[in-house]
Amino acid sequence: MSNRSKLKWQCRRGMRELDLVLEAFLESHYDRLTPEAQADFAHLLAQSNQNLMDWLVGGVEPESEPLARIASQIREVCGGTTRALLAP
Repeated sequence: MSNRSKLKWQCRRGMRELDLVLEAFLESHYDRLTPEAQADFAHLLAQSNQNLMDWLVGGVEPESEPLARIASQIREVCGGTTRALLAP
């Protein structure tokens, strides 16, 4: 299994909101990231679903600078997706 396939599998969190945001980012932006940012994305995927929801949808900033950077990039790239998830 390739690294990208592993990442795609890890983007499937069992929470539709996270699945949509993470998979959209992987497909649209991951290949343009620096190797360091790609490692940060992989590290982000190792975090709990609750933390990911807080960071990507809830507006909470991660305490770790690398995680804060990649979370910010995901929110920028997938901003429309995250806003749609919060809509009533």
